[in-house]
Amino acid sequence: MKGTPQQPKCGFSLQVKNVLEELGVEFASFDVLSDEEIREGIKEYSNWPTIPQLYINGTFVGGCDITLKLMKEGKLKEMVN
Repeated sequence: MKGTPQQPKCGFSLQVKNVLEELGVEFASFDVLSDEEIREGIKEYSNWPTIPQLYINGTFVGGCDITLKLMKEGKLKEMVN
């Protein structure tokens, strides 16, 4: 994410953090703004151009838009349980 869960640095990171907290999910994060190499590398690794990126059990799920869609459809809760 951009920033930290305590201090997100973009609205998309804030939205994903809020969704995960609403679901009661314990999660880890990394502030990509602290390391440009990781910031660019994660985009290549996932083949996804935006941040934040959500991974569940090491599998890439998507960015903010996909996370919000899955939440709205009730699928994200199933995925994290």
